[in-house]
Amino acid sequence: MDRAGIVISHRITIGISACCMGSPVRYNSKGWDMLAGIGRERNDFKWCPVCPECMAGLGVPRDPIHLTGGDGSMVWRDEAEVKNRHGRLVTDDVKFGAQSCLETLKRAGADAFVYMDGSPSCGVYRTTLKSTKRGHPPGIFGSLLLDQGFFLIPAADLQSPLKWWDWRRRFLAFHWLKNLEITGKSGLYDAWTSLKFLFQELDNAWAVQMGRSLAGMAGKPEPAFIAGFKAQALDILRRPSTVRRITNSLWKNYSFFRKRLGKSVEGINTPDFQRNITTIAKELVTMERKALEDGVLFGTSPVIYREKRRLPSMEGPVETERQQDPPSVLS
Repeated sequence: MDRAGIVISHRITIGISACCMGSPVRYNSKGWDMLAGIGRERNDFKWCPVCPECMAGLGVPRDPIHLTGGDGSMVWRDEAEVKNRHGRLVTDDVKFGAQSCLETLKRAGADAFVYMDGSPSCGVYRTTLKSTKRGHPPGIFGSLLLDQGFFLIPAADLQSPLKWWDWRRRFLAFHWLKNLEITGKSGLYDAWTSLKFLFQELDNAWAVQMGRSLAGMAGKPEPAFIAGFKAQALDILRRPSTVRRITNSLWKNYSFFRKRLGKSVEGINTPDFQRNITTIAKELVTMERKALEDGVLFGTSPVIYREKRRLPSMEGPVETERQQDPPSVLS
């Protein structure tokens, strides 16, 4: 835990349902600015808004659509259909729109997507807005994003300071690990050391087992082992944490910071201290900033974004990620 945190200094692209970015592209010509909830942090990322139903040529306003006969993944296997309110089949149109949006996200280099649950196209866990009916999740586009391994963020969680902070820190770790080339034991060990405290918070049983496997590893790891580690780790990073786990991790890593540097940070509370989620989020952001200033790994949030001009001058090293251009050829 003597290393510094990882700093990403270029803006990462995140896909988003266009209606969640304020575009009036819903069937009823409405939209929401869901990014308003994260304030200035919206400028830390590039946003790529897409709308499968608009790309399908259905227009605005339009008749609402629904899945019939199964979920979105079954639509791609020709086992279910998409119809509008009047019963007209629009399956092929919506499939074309979803595929076009996926290609746009790949061209933009996005590996995360903010989705609007309740949509028969973009929905992941719910494909209707009615509280008494859950539809047939995932939606047509949602099923594509799941199959492609996107990091999926529900738009509603952008309205909670703590939930957004949790999604943001896990996504930055996800993006860093996904794009990290691991070729040998040292690379594998470095990846594990950088993120292990986050893994311990999200899935301690897996973290303990993986730690033992790495400690007992003799010789160069097989490519299959590295690929398996990456796949499992990325899956764990997709899972939301809980308030209790987050506050415990905050205190654990703050205690290390205080012990190592011999100084306290004003406003950091013990896990049992009663406060609201907004206060907890502020404490976490404070610790991210203090750890960066002092070149110390804050294991609760090991990967952060800072523009180069905002990086503080410090004696300790800060590991930065090299910027990679988005792929020019779609895969």
